[in-house]
Amino acid sequence: MKAFVTGGAGFIGSHLVDQLLKNGHSVTVYDNLSSGEKQFIHHNMQRTDFTFIKADLLDLKRVKKEIPGHDIIFHLAANPHVRLGEKQTDLDINQGIVATYNVLEAMRQNSIKKIVFSSSSVVYGETAEPSLPETYGPTLPISLYGAGKLGAEGLISAFCGTFDFQTWIYRFANIVGARGTHGVIVDFIEKLKANPHELEILGDGKQCKPYLYVSDCVDGILFGLAQAPEKINLFNLSCDTTTTVARIAEMVTEEMDLKNVSFKYTGGIRGWKGDVPRFQLDAKKINTLGWKATLASDEAVRKAIRDVLYAKL
Repeated sequence: MKAFVTGGAGFIGSHLVDQLLKNGHSVTVYDNLSSGEKQFIHHNMQRTDFTFIKADLLDLKRVKKEIPGHDIIFHLAANPHVRLGEKQTDLDINQGIVATYNVLEAMRQNSIKKIVFSSSSVVYGETAEPSLPETYGPTLPISLYGAGKLGAEGLISAFCGTFDFQTWIYRFANIVGARGTHGVIVDFIEKLKANPHELEILGDGKQCKPYLYVSDCVDGILFGLAQAPEKINLFNLSCDTTTTVARIAEMVTEEMDLKNVSFKYTGGIRGWKGDVPRFQLDAKKINTLGWKATLASDEAVRKAIRDVLYAKL
């Protein structure tokens, strides 16, 4: 299989690339390095079955030039920072919806029919449900990031219906692990390195979400691809446990061997506008096929803290 991976130099994308190569596939990474890191794929640069293209998905002409000859597209490129939508309101429209359209249109013009898409739990919005299945609706995101992901899902579904594409869409829990460049774990570590006596925690610390380790995420993506044969295959990808922000703060201070750290909460139920404070994903659909996360949420968080502290790549 010849795979075209957008965002392949990013956190999740680079791990996916490593596994695809390990499985004997050839890989082209297409990434503008706006949030990805070349060091994440540096170890693959000399391989004959690996190609790196530094380019932007908003350049439709370039996408159409580079995409021919591939069997499947893994579309992971996106703005990874949910909070940026507050200040750059067109960011997720461009990086989420327009970029996805360009990928799909380039596929259509080159008769490539299969696309794997990394979506997010944030498409569900803020709900009162204790656990969210893929059938939950209406999906009403409360962030522009979530709107961008939901819009991209809609475009992919439409191309499947109109042009006989086949897709695997994954709505991720919070993914953590080696090569993570942002998020609550990285934020806490950076704050404590600057001031080991006090830690500012956005919100009330009771925000509670599932955290999935990155290798489990990649394993789930490839498992669903191999096992699900429908035209549109939509899966939640998550473990079945959750972790609070306050607990993450405790684990970070433990792993950094810091004593008597004062936790300072900014207050409110959410860390920022657009933050969904509490949710759990129902992953029974993919669990029934045979995939299950190997690490519980707390285990994933602790392993990821160690990865970040010791700069594991």
